[in-house]
Formats: sequence, C-alpha cells, structure tokens
Amino acid sequence: MIEDDADINEVTCTQLERAGFACTAAYSGSEARLLLDRGTSGPVGDGADCGFDCIVTDLMLPGMTGERLIAMLRERGAGVPIIVISARDAVADRVAVLRLGADDYLVKPFDLGELVVRVQAQLRGRGYGSGACASAPSPGQADDRKPSERASAPVAAAEPASPAIVAGRWTLNPAARVFAIDGEPVSLTNIEFNIVELLMAHPNTVFTKQQVYELCWNEPYMVDDNTVTAHVSKIRAKLKPSGTDAYIRTVWGLGFKLDVSVCEAGGASPIVTLSQGFRETLA
Repeated sequence: MIEDDADINEVTCTQLERAGFACTAAYSGSEARLLLDRGTSGPVGDGADCGFDCIVTDLMLPGMTGERLIAMLRERGAGVPIIVISARDAVADRVAVLRLGADDYLVKPFDLGELVVRVQAQLRGRGYGSGACASAPSPGQADDRKPSERASAPVAAAEPASPAIVAGRWTLNPAARVFAIDGEPVSLTNIEFNIVELLMAHPNTVFTKQQVYELCWNEPYMVDDNTVTAHVSKIRAKLKPSGTDAYIRTVWGLGFKLDVSVCEAGGASPIVTLSQGFRETLA
C-alpha cells in the first residue's frame, strides 16, 4: 500500500487486513522502491516477482511518483497487478496510467469495500482463488508472506522461547512477535513491531531516524525524512486508546526514545522533549 497520507494509508491497510490480506505500508515512492527492490531477486516476470502479490498506489508521491514506479516495474517485466488510487479523475489521466501498465484505477474518494473487491478480482485472475490469505496472521502481527508461500511453507521446528520484554504496561514477545498492552494484543505491522522492539530493548536510549530506519528496515538510509516519523505516528495512534502513546518520546533535534517513567508516575508526559543541544541554542 503506497500512500503518503498516513490516515488514508492506515485506514486502507486496516480494511484490507480485515478482509484477510497482509499489508505492507509505504509512505513515499522512494520507500516503496526500496521495498520492491528488496523483494526482487534474479529475472522477473511472474506476478510475485517483486515480493508482493498486488500493489495499491497513489500517483502523487514524494521521492518517486506512482507513474515512475509503474513504469519501472513493467520495464523489469514484473507482472504483479497494480491498482492506482488517485484524486486525478480526468479520463486522459486514467487512460495514460492504464496504458503505462496499471491494471485498475480508482478515483479518490473511493469506497473501501470496492477496493477490497477489486484487489480480490486481480488476485483471482492470478490464480489465488478468492484472493484472501490462506490463513490468518498470528495475534498482534501481520503475516508478510505471499499467499503461495503461506500455503506451501513447511512447519518450522520449535525453538527455545525468547524472554518477553516488559516496559510499563507493555509486553513484547520477540519469538512469537506479539505486542500487548495490559495483556491485550495490539496489531502491528512488521516494521511497526521492529520499531517498538528496538525501543523496548533499549529504554531511555535515543535513536536517530537514520538508526531507526537502518535497524528496523535493515536497509541503508536513503529515504525521505518523514518515513520514520510517519511510522512512529501510526504506532502512537494505535497506542493512544490505552493512554500509553507518550511512552514513545520525540527528542527534538535527535530522534526517538522509550520513556515510561513519567506516565507510570501518573503525570503528564510530553511527547516532544528538547535535546541538550537545542536547549543550549534556545538559551
């Protein structure tokens, strides 16, 4: 799901996940390209050649436009179905994008139910039956494997359980990849889980955006500056109903850290704090 508007991205992914799909969110064209490049290995040509079974993308994206992404995939010979969602409603725009290689086009604002049906239709045409995932993801964690991989993957041998990480009201099980607040699982995407795990494993340690990206995406930091911020905002939105969103602090001028002390003391915990360097500059 490639959409720079965090709210649209989140609600669309949520709807698709409820329909049984495992979604990976990208908030810029350059981030999407990194994800697509990482999923490509060797000659391309079939529907799953880029590591994904279907792509839903906006056109006006920071870093790299949707048109360039579509052209890049088709030039590589990728046959993955591509559904465009865009506010550009002119017939000429729609025709041009479809000629470029998109398989479908929805004009914003669009009905989420219609998008789900169109994704199912595209996957049905690629031999994925009803288009839904073969099995549901484990509690608290989306399954990023392709449907074909989920159907044929062997059962892994049992491994020793990793100790759970506890921070305030949070509990994280790295082995099961389950994150819970007060014992209630909270659904996180793969990247969101990596970010929370990183911060919980190193409480009160400040990580720059570059460090968060390289450690959680396992890729060199070459994306737009708001990519990490957008993911942290999504995590905070999921934490807000529990009142623990302030656990993740933004240290202005540096990055992010986990600090549960103020919340646990019952006080008001500002989400943004100033680094020492900024304090000195303001002074």
